[in-house]
Amino acid sequence: MTQASDISPQTGPAGAQPVPQALPPRAYLPRFASLRTIYALILREMITSYVRTPGGYLWALLEPALGLLLMVAIFSVGFRSPPIGSNFAIFFASGLLPFAMYMNVSTRVAQAINQSRQLLNYPRVTFMDALLARLILTVLTNLTVSCIIFAAILVFTETRTILDLPRILMSFAMAVVLGFGIGALNAVLISRHQLWQTVWALLNRPLMLISGVLFLHTMLPEPYSTWLEWNPLVHVTGEMRRGFYYSYHGEYVSPHYVFGIGLVTSVAGILFLKRYFQELLER
Repeated sequence: MTQASDISPQTGPAGAQPVPQALPPRAYLPRFASLRTIYALILREMITSYVRTPGGYLWALLEPALGLLLMVAIFSVGFRSPPIGSNFAIFFASGLLPFAMYMNVSTRVAQAINQSRQLLNYPRVTFMDALLARLILTVLTNLTVSCIIFAAILVFTETRTILDLPRILMSFAMAVVLGFGIGALNAVLISRHQLWQTVWALLNRPLMLISGVLFLHTMLPEPYSTWLEWNPLVHVTGEMRRGFYYSYHGEYVSPHYVFGIGLVTSVAGILFLKRYFQELLER
């Protein structure tokens, strides 16, 4: 006769095969938890950054558009034509919009830890959720703004350009990967050392001038033009211009170089965040 002590809910009678136990409904869905968390964080960021902000999405469109109009107005007075083609608007847009993608992604990702500190105390919210939520929202917003501006220029002005969509998308991809890597690394540095945010802002001030936004770096004499090619953003803007100007070859452009820097900084930033995450939350 089998003793009561020989029977357990998990195994049944002694020596018998284990009896499968029904799992609670939530136990089947852990892999979807991060997706739900990221979606919730995106909605939160959308509301706090755009819905409740004066101007909201309208300002996200007007800011680059007004900057573009200002550059066109200034340079069209002093120069007869841009360095490539005959349309100032498309020349500056092809430099400004990928540059803005990088700047917005890197800035928003860098602030992910500081501005989501309270939410990160919840067990289900990880630092990767916060980084990815900001990355996805920023990329979608900037792509939408870029499409609107490019479409307006192509429809209402004579650009005489031939679009190469794969190169255009490649340029945006380079800007996103590079921006995420720099942002992830800065997320650690800014959270640990508040002074770094001021130092980084000062270092970024001349970045537009040396990234091929306002002019082609090849217009500079050697060795300065070669030195500027160490700046990965020169490759980003160069790839975008290859997507609009069929005659612009841009042999110096190296997507591998940009993706390499982006991946190295991304891995370094994620590893540092994993190492110092609890310490950052306690600050």
